[in-house]
Amino acid sequence: MTSSRSGPVPDPVPDPVTAGRSGPAVMRTGPSPVTSGLARVMDDLVRVPGTRYRVGLDPVIGLVPIVGDAVGTVVAAAVLAEAVRNRVPVHILFLMGWNYLVDAVLGVIPFVGDVADVAHKATSKNLRLVDRTIAEGRRVDTDARGYLLRAVGAVGLMLLLLLGMAGLALWGLLRVIGLF
Repeated sequence: MTSSRSGPVPDPVPDPVTAGRSGPAVMRTGPSPVTSGLARVMDDLVRVPGTRYRVGLDPVIGLVPIVGDAVGTVVAAAVLAEAVRNRVPVHILFLMGWNYLVDAVLGVIPFVGDVADVAHKATSKNLRLVDRTIAEGRRVDTDARGYLLRAVGAVGLMLLLLLGMAGLALWGLLRVIGLF
């Protein structure tokens, strides 16, 4: 019995974490189940009754000042780390960072940002971007000089921007309630 597959099939990629170890190699072909699960929980957990639209915990968590920004930053770091592990090109990392930055800027606006968060779904967008990049075979060779340094620098810069946005939100909240 033969099966037909639609679309390009990604070549399995040896996991750089297990490279050089004895035993069977672990083959990676995309984001891990952990980051895919995070994206589902954050962006697509439940379907809105009577529609095809799905909503996750991200907008709900975002209602809690500071905690929502911190959780969003941790999830962003996990997804970006997964992208680096899969050796996506640095310009794709910057696109992912842009999605998270837009999400953070929208999140600064109380309540309006949480409603916009329902529509933006940065985590799901970024995982789709990683999946598409891998499926198209646009990965950086592990021997590419400087990739790790550039990738870590790009991710670090984006996380600093996201943490800066969280700090700005905290400062604004403290000013509004008169503690600063």
